[in-house]
Amino acid sequence: MTSSRRPPDVVVIVLDDLGFAQLGCYGSDMATPHMDRLATDGLRFNRFHVTAMCSPTRASVLTGRNHHAVGMGFLVDLPIAHPGYTARLPKSAAPLPRLLRDAGYSTLAVGKWHLTPRWERTASGPFDRWPLGYGFERFYGFLQGDTNHYAPQLVRDNHYTEPPAGPDDGYHLSEDLADSAIRMILDQKQATPDKPYFLYFPLGATHAPHHVPRAWSESYRGRYDQGWERWREETFARQTALGVVPEGTALSPRPPWIQDWRSLDGDERRVFARMQEVFAGFLTHTDAQIGRLADFLRRTGRLDNTLVLVLSDNGASAEGGSLGTLNEHRFTARSGDSAARNLAALDDWGGPATYPHYAWGWAWAGNTPLRLWKRYTWLGGTRAPLIAHWPRRVRDAGAVRSGFAHAVDLMPTILDACGVRAPTEVDGVPQQPVDGRSLLPVIDDARHQLPSPTQYFEMLGSRSLVHGEWKATTDHVSRGVADEERLLPGSRDFAADRWSLFRLADDFAEARDVADQHPDVVRKLAALWDEEAVRNGVLPLDDRMQERLTAMVPPAWPPPARAAYVPGGTPVHDEALPLLFGGFTLTADAEVPDGTAASGVLCALGDLNGGFVLYAREGRLAFACSRAGDLDRVVAGEPLAAGRHQVGVRFDAEHREGGSGAFTLRVDGEDVATVPLGGPFPYTFQHGGTGLCVGHDRGLPVDAGHYRPPFPWRGTLHEVVVDTTAARVEGKAAKRSAEDEVRAALHSD
Repeated sequence: MTSSRRPPDVVVIVLDDLGFAQLGCYGSDMATPHMDRLATDGLRFNRFHVTAMCSPTRASVLTGRNHHAVGMGFLVDLPIAHPGYTARLPKSAAPLPRLLRDAGYSTLAVGKWHLTPRWERTASGPFDRWPLGYGFERFYGFLQGDTNHYAPQLVRDNHYTEPPAGPDDGYHLSEDLADSAIRMILDQKQATPDKPYFLYFPLGATHAPHHVPRAWSESYRGRYDQGWERWREETFARQTALGVVPEGTALSPRPPWIQDWRSLDGDERRVFARMQEVFAGFLTHTDAQIGRLADFLRRTGRLDNTLVLVLSDNGASAEGGSLGTLNEHRFTARSGDSAARNLAALDDWGGPATYPHYAWGWAWAGNTPLRLWKRYTWLGGTRAPLIAHWPRRVRDAGAVRSGFAHAVDLMPTILDACGVRAPTEVDGVPQQPVDGRSLLPVIDDARHQLPSPTQYFEMLGSRSLVHGEWKATTDHVSRGVADEERLLPGSRDFAADRWSLFRLADDFAEARDVADQHPDVVRKLAALWDEEAVRNGVLPLDDRMQERLTAMVPPAWPPPARAAYVPGGTPVHDEALPLLFGGFTLTADAEVPDGTAASGVLCALGDLNGGFVLYAREGRLAFACSRAGDLDRVVAGEPLAAGRHQVGVRFDAEHREGGSGAFTLRVDGEDVATVPLGGPFPYTFQHGGTGLCVGHDRGLPVDAGHYRPPFPWRGTLHEVVVDTTAARVEGKAAKRSAEDEVRAALHSD
């Protein structure tokens, strides 16, 4: 095959929680020069749509099917025994990497996965829904919906692995992912120079935590002091000048639940402005890593014949609520945020001591000129940037394509570009129809118009439908984010939902509701939505998840009530541990050497943003628990003597004196010190998970003022036992609730 006819390499870059207006080439003043260059040399789509959440969009991208049709109606963190919500891609929808691998491509994945169902992410698998099971030949990244960018829990191929450096060494996940992507391509090209490859590169950025070295955020110091309304107006003007927003688009006014910047005091403005400075630095840092990858491809002469697609999985995220948060885990820990707390942490914002998310005023602005945000099927949740870069193919570089496009179109587009037919059967399994269509004719010719499809949207009860020139959208308010439940106007009852109607041809931003003028069109679109819902497996609708939770798919191997762990393995995944929040005892069988004060970590779960640690320092046993940054610590009054001991802690979920609970240190069967629990015990410590370390700690410490990882146990550690049987006998065993499950799942996405 001659080089002029060689099939293209393909790179798909997925950004996380990035709003329609947050790239420079879409009107932002945040510096994204490398993605802007891809847009200048390629194409931008301004009516590209996604599903409004992470796992569902990724499933649609990789299968070419609607998310409910492949079991991904919600997040993989809540697999449910309803066809549209199993969190398991069916064999009747073989994913893109499998098809390209079968066609002779190398298939590489680096970054965030979030397509492996809960209970299948432990070191024991099963692995058929890990990246390699879905057709990738190489993988490096993380399985969950988010992770700590300074100390992530990483997977290489089918096993857990440690980052190549630690927080004290200047490690950052995005840089590591770019390094790994470049290395994988280099290895592949040096071994098989003529073999094409598919690289799937879904970064953890710009999802919370907004983690970035200070130098990157400092370059934006003072840039956002004018506030979100003014920034939105200036961005809108740039969008119109760039042509990514049509002339005549109406910019809707600030909704009443977004704070009026003029009404804020000086400290509030300072806190909110800093949140956006950190996010902007985070985005620019992310762009720099994409630039490193693009520059590598230029240097190797491969970029001209590489189809690069850059997209976001949903609109900007408002999960920081009205105030923003220094630690996103506070949401699932049922711990409140306050302006004063955020102000006190301002100097550390974006650093390892925080797990931050900006206030929802910036999410509203980040989706300019669209309404609402992630998790809603208003355009602010479902319309996202899409850049297509392919110098060998694009004839009108820098242009904007304005036809309707959707995440389901990307797989057919890539197969078309690679000359690969979608098979009717894979491994003897007939394949279900592909919902998307190739965008290649539109990439080739601006004059080509694909027929406008009928496309439904549904997420957490929010519903909409695009049909021809019309879009209908319900006013349903989803559950899970307290500030939205309290402040957003709209329906909380499906029977009372109101459909709004918009004519997309002259209303780019859903600004003019014409439902009252066209009730017949509203009825038609609502009926069409019902038909699409039945066809794609959307039902039953259940925004509170109560009904679905009763059908939650249980683990094939449930976590035990009592388990023993020994040093030497990788951290034990959170999902393999006994459920702790109903009460537990943790006991270490350990020896203190003669002539040495007891020292080191016996076991640790999580870190300073949420977790616990049992350790000894200067001879004395201690236990510390971080409830999303609120630390409870109990320390023994006397040092441990040399010799073998049974040491540990008991957590009483309901303390006998009537408090919310207590931690009690125990040495050789005796209680030696107790501290009351300072607030609610977390339902889950970390969304991204860090695993239980035995005999040492990793990454960031739980009790930062008293040790630094790895701080290994200086002596012999025979085992650590976690036991929840007493809580079960007493009827206090951990029980899942719909509210807690949804809160935990939403803040893992």
